[in-house]
Amino acid sequence: MPRHSSRRCFLADIGRGTLFATIGAALATDLNLVPKTFAEDLDDSLSFGELEPLVCVLQETPAPRLQPILIEKLRSGLPLKSLVAAGALANARTFGGEDYIGFHTFMALAPALKMARLMPSGAEALPVLKVLYRNSNRIQEFGGRSSEVLHRLPAESSAQNSTSDSLSSAIRSRDTTHAEQMLAKFVANDRRSALDALIPAIHDNHPEVHRTVLPFRAWEMQEIVGTEHALTMLRQSLRYCIRAEPKQRPETTAHGLMLVKLLDEFKLDGRSPGTKPADDAFVEHLSHTFATTSPEDAGRAAASALAEGFDPAVIGEAISLTASLLVLRDGGRLPQWEDRLKPAGSVHGDSVGVHASDAANAWRNLARVSSGTNAFACLIIGAWQVARDRQYPGHFLPEPLPLQFHLGRITANNADSLLAKLDESIQNNLQAHASAVVQRYGEMSLPVDRLFATLARYATSEDGALHAEKYFHTVWDDFHATRPSARWRHLVALARVTASEYGKHAAGQAEAKELLGIKS
Repeated sequence: MPRHSSRRCFLADIGRGTLFATIGAALATDLNLVPKTFAEDLDDSLSFGELEPLVCVLQETPAPRLQPILIEKLRSGLPLKSLVAAGALANARTFGGEDYIGFHTFMALAPALKMARLMPSGAEALPVLKVLYRNSNRIQEFGGRSSEVLHRLPAESSAQNSTSDSLSSAIRSRDTTHAEQMLAKFVANDRRSALDALIPAIHDNHPEVHRTVLPFRAWEMQEIVGTEHALTMLRQSLRYCIRAEPKQRPETTAHGLMLVKLLDEFKLDGRSPGTKPADDAFVEHLSHTFATTSPEDAGRAAASALAEGFDPAVIGEAISLTASLLVLRDGGRLPQWEDRLKPAGSVHGDSVGVHASDAANAWRNLARVSSGTNAFACLIIGAWQVARDRQYPGHFLPEPLPLQFHLGRITANNADSLLAKLDESIQNNLQAHASAVVQRYGEMSLPVDRLFATLARYATSEDGALHAEKYFHTVWDDFHATRPSARWRHLVALARVTASEYGKHAAGQAEAKELLGIKS
């Protein structure tokens, strides 16, 4: 274990069974058992209880020295969930939602834990170790413990009468301290009310994928870190919104005016969501509307369906299906935008389809966990956003992949041979052929768990340009939340992205396999 550079981490390590742990920090300070400078650190720094020593290890250990320490802890009985929880808290304390690589890594942690369940026996830790390696490496690049963004909040009486409007106003005025104090007040009263208060600020400014996805991933992470850390999780989203806030912008955005108009026109404000089911044809029709109309008309179509009493999940299905269609129609990265991890023709990483899919998944889930008018607003803006994403600079194929040409070349007729063909297609970066294999696999109603397990291995072994784990979980979630007649579009899209990202292996994975005794 590395020598801790901060007194707080040192104290966290030796705290159990010591005088400090017995009498507490306040009394120890009063008795002059703790240096004044350390007492000031305690006043200002976030601390995470029993997880604090492990959080410190993840923040202070250089990535090349990290994995042997973590694997030894796992062999000693530490659950993977605890590693992920500590990683999320270390990430939040260091970056606070303000670093591009940092918040992408945070959003990959919970998906990595879920992917672990799909890995072969003995390899369950690989997805988690991959993301924690990236996490600690970025923490060191960011400046480590000396550059922490999140600290304890000072109390302020003016935050007592917090409202969603006053929170949004503080974010627009870039008043970080006051906004965080109001958010803290919401969390103290009711965690869900805090999320509800934050959602208008999320779609208040121009919606984009990170502004949309981070709040739901932060909300979802509470299942792993514990609800006592709800404020720490949600502060990341709030700070992202503040950091992205322009210094000058119109009082009301065009999409904001649209939202207000549609909520009023369809009398959705104050109404409870409906429960009306939809047949397959309606979902396909709605998805086609989102895929072919203007963003404003897409928002109107979503509002109309909600006003008719359709279950919000129905609109969410259609939005996500439209996003996966963007993956399958993406013409690939243009040569002028290529880089080391994303060559020309690739569709992984921050491609329009992957971003649209992650955003759509976040909107449908935010609608599910929010209350009141927010549920409607999330889906209307979600429909608007996926239609807007279709206008992203680049080029789209006339027809979605796979084409009949690619399907005609698939002669395998059982799970084993199709999965072998999928491996071959992925390892040769044959995006269309990989998508054709998965489409045929679905048409034959073969075991989906085997297919997900195959794709999870590649989402673990390959770098994925920050998006592999997050997008994998998006597809997993969308597949299981979509009707059987349409759900395979999501997996076909994942196969294409997996073939695109193959060949740039993830940092630290070779070492992790060696330490775990896994033969490649």
